[in-house]
Amino acid sequence: MVDGKTQWKGWLYLAPALIMLAIFTFWPIINTLYMAFSNGYTSLGSAGGETYSLGIENFIKVIQYKGFVTCLKNTCLLCIITVPVSTILALLISVALNSIKVLNRALQTIYFLPYVTNSIAIGMVFAMMFNIVGLTPNGDSAITWGIINNIIQLFGGKGINWINAGSNYWANMMVMIIYIVWNALPFKILILLGGLQSINKQYYDAAKIDGASRSRILWRITVPLLSPMIAYVVITGFIGGFKEYTSIVGVFGNTMGPAGNPRVLNTIVGFIYDSLSNNNYGRASAAALILFVIIFIVTMLNMYVSKKKVHY
Repeated sequence: MVDGKTQWKGWLYLAPALIMLAIFTFWPIINTLYMAFSNGYTSLGSAGGETYSLGIENFIKVIQYKGFVTCLKNTCLLCIITVPVSTILALLISVALNSIKVLNRALQTIYFLPYVTNSIAIGMVFAMMFNIVGLTPNGDSAITWGIINNIIQLFGGKGINWINAGSNYWANMMVMIIYIVWNALPFKILILLGGLQSINKQYYDAAKIDGASRSRILWRITVPLLSPMIAYVVITGFIGGFKEYTSIVGVFGNTMGPAGNPRVLNTIVGFIYDSLSNNNYGRASAAALILFVIIFIVTMLNMYVSKKKVHY
């Protein structure tokens, strides 16, 4: 136990971090709560000395706003699809990488590269891959197809209007799902691969002696022993999925949708940024708190399920 006379040294060492947390974490949280529950709050009015009554007017405006339902639907849809798909793919890739001896380090580096690459830059690359340049007036042909449509046509298929003007919602959503899954893989592979390498090899040796198949070893030994890591990547995946914004901006730009159909792929975080740009700080703060409650509920549900399914 630290002597009472020397405790001040510990507080002195902690002081810089505590000051930074107070300025950039605790105060913004308190201010967000104040703005969310201040009816009719505006930054200009607050700067001018206006006072506001406390209430839930901002929350009502958020829920009644016609675009909020679209934002909530897009956010939930992206989470429900991308988190399970990326987790399963990361698990399979991790198992494959763990069993490869030749070029193992090189392959791990290749799979990890997207994690250290700027999300906006990756989005721009994906936009080029799915883009169509030079649509004819009737929209039935193009001068230049993106690489994805070239591959489709190579196998005898017909090019698809993925992200350009006139494209449909599900084509847009498919592009975002592919991008988000691909972008989420590196972190999950890193966590699961680290967990795989810590598993005692005696379990696998015993299973081989008993003649267990590879699929049985995967689902009866690997998955249960990896369940804490799987639970972690699922929980963090849902948290990250509900905060999705930069990937859509990277592909579609600030319009959050194809030309002629803006905001069709807007998310809750996009809704918050839109409110801030329109000086609706009270509505933005209310939306941020609603997002926090949704993430908190989903996280608690995941933790409740993990208590029953995770083997420590």
